[in-house]
Amino acid sequence: MPAKGETVTIKKYANRRLYNTGTSTYVTLEDLAEMVKRGEDFTVQDAKTGDDITHPVLTQIIFELENKNGQAMLPIAFLRQLIAFYGDQMQMIVPSFLEQSMLAFSKEQERFRDQMNTLGKAPVNPMNVMAMPPMKAIEEQTRRNMEMFQNAMRMFSAFPAATTQPEPAEPSPKPAADDLSELKDQIAAMQKKLDSLNR
Repeated sequence: MPAKGETVTIKKYANRRLYNTGTSTYVTLEDLAEMVKRGEDFTVQDAKTGDDITHPVLTQIIFELENKNGQAMLPIAFLRQLIAFYGDQMQMIVPSFLEQSMLAFSKEQERFRDQMNTLGKAPVNPMNVMAMPPMKAIEEQTRRNMEMFQNAMRMFSAFPAATTQPEPAEPSPKPAADDLSELKDQIAAMQKKLDSLNR
């Protein structure tokens, strides 16, 4: 058995079988998904070439989970936006933004769980759903993520300025009302889902 905290090597063979070198057993994509949930670190290598293929294997796990009945987690709008970023100049920022957003969310997940449990036990007041603590927490996390993305945008836009002539400063545009409206719609959709779970 591998030591706790040690990175396990998973070898993928031409017949698509996955071999866990830490336990000397063959494993499935579901087994790898469980390892991720338990916080066990691993890398996947092509058994023939030795190439690191961890990224495509993890992507395949997500694809399998998304196609299971009732398990789809990635909204269509998010998938469309993600696809649109491929090949765009913003592509280099998106991975870091998503990683930092998920890290921040993971740190807060226990608090979210506690608040969701409290919400599930308390009677739902449809006239005051937006004031519920869990929604406030999610709204606050979304606000932080937007600030982080805007900061990344400012850093990115600073790079070309060093190699080009400075242009006259223009007043920064006000945030579009559409962005706020879209955020409210997303929060309302999450609340509807919570309401349906409570029923």
